[in-house]
Amino acid sequence: MSADGFTTCLWFDGRAEEAADFYVSVFKNSSVGRVLRYTESGYGTTGSVLTVEFTANGQRFVALNGGPQFQFTEAISFQLDCEDQAEVDHYWEKLVEGGGEHGPCGWLKDRFGVSWQVNPVRLTEMISDPDTRKADRALKAMMAMGKIDIAALEKAYAGE
Repeated sequence: MSADGFTTCLWFDGRAEEAADFYVSVFKNSSVGRVLRYTESGYGTTGSVLTVEFTANGQRFVALNGGPQFQFTEAISFQLDCEDQAEVDHYWEKLVEGGGEHGPCGWLKDRFGVSWQVNPVRLTEMISDPDTRKADRALKAMMAMGKIDIAALEKAYAGE
């Protein structure tokens, strides 16, 4: 990993390698890097995974097997800006595979408890429109959705 920029560290309870492999399988431009293992002087079982460096969608991460003390919450989420409905549909289903759960307004949790916002770029354009009537109609439509439906947003935005 490069010394410039920053790396997001995600804390897991024994599932760091599984998580890294999962995220790499979901996103393009992804790969698993260095895997560090506990040694005899570490806190974990000698030879078990301590950290896994990986890149997902061009972003750098470290998955850490830190134990059960900390859990993920919705206070932190990853926002996926999708170009079209096919991309929204892909991530909406792929990220919940294996035990995740769909939520409201384009939010979901993956099987590790990590929260994601799967939103089309077009949504941001609509809800930031200076024409507040159009923006409000799009926002109201989005608030009633689980997975974001771009065609339904466009209709609401247009006042249809």
